[in-house]
Amino acid sequence: MIARNVDWGSIRFVVFDVDGTLYNQRMLRLRMAGELIADAAARGSLTNLRVLRAYRSLREAIGEGEIDDFQASLMTRTVARTGQPAESIEAIVSEWIERRPLAYIASCRYDGLVELFAGLRRQNKSIGIYSDYPADEKLQRMTLSADYILAASDPGVGIQKPDPRGLQMLMQRAGVGPAQTVLIGDRPERDGLAARRAGVLPLIRSDGPREGWLTFSTYSDPVFAALRAKEASG
Repeated sequence: MIARNVDWGSIRFVVFDVDGTLYNQRMLRLRMAGELIADAAARGSLTNLRVLRAYRSLREAIGEGEIDDFQASLMTRTVARTGQPAESIEAIVSEWIERRPLAYIASCRYDGLVELFAGLRRQNKSIGIYSDYPADEKLQRMTLSADYILAASDPGVGIQKPDPRGLQMLMQRAGVGPAQTVLIGDRPERDGLAARRAGVLPLIRSDGPREGWLTFSTYSDPVFAALRAKEASG
C-alpha cells in the first residue's frame, strides 16, 4: 500500500535505517564489485571475494536467527567457513565493507534527503539512525546529521533487526514513546518487523508496493508533503 498520509503533527522522532534507505545500495555494490574484481585480478587471489561472500551470507543468517552477541558468533562462523584467521577477516571487512565504500556513498545518496532532514528539523522533530552497521562516517560523507545514532554492534545492543532492542534504546534516549516514532527503512522483514515489534509505525522505501506495508518510492512522495509544505510557506 502506498503511504500518502502520516500524522506528522503527532510524530516527534523519525528513525532511519541507512543501507538501502539513505542511499542506493545496489548502485554502490556494483561499483564495489568492479573494485573487488580488479583487486582479485591484481592479486591473483579470490580470498577477499570468498571471505566477503561468506561474511555477508552468515551475517544475514545470524540476523534472521536473532542471535545475541552476534559479532562473536559471526566471526566464529566466518573463520570456520573460510579457513582464514580472525585477524585477516577483520582486516578484509574493515577495508571492503567499512572503508572503501565511503568513496562512493555520497554519489549514491537518494535525492530529497537533505530537504527532508531540514524539514524535520524545522518542525522540531528529532532524527535517529539505527543501522546494522556503524553509520557515523557514512552520514558524514552524505552530509547528513542525526540527533541519535545507534548500530547493532554498539554496546548494549548486540543483536540485529528484526529484534527491536536497538530501536527501543533509541526511543529511550530520545525520550519518546512508540506512538511518537516512525521508522523509515527498506526491508520489511528487518526494518518493518523491528518497528512493529516496538509498536512503531514503519514506512518502507520500495520501488513497488509491498503487501501489508506502507511504502514510498522517493523522498519527494506525497507522504512527506507536509514537511515540504512548511518549506514552501517559510
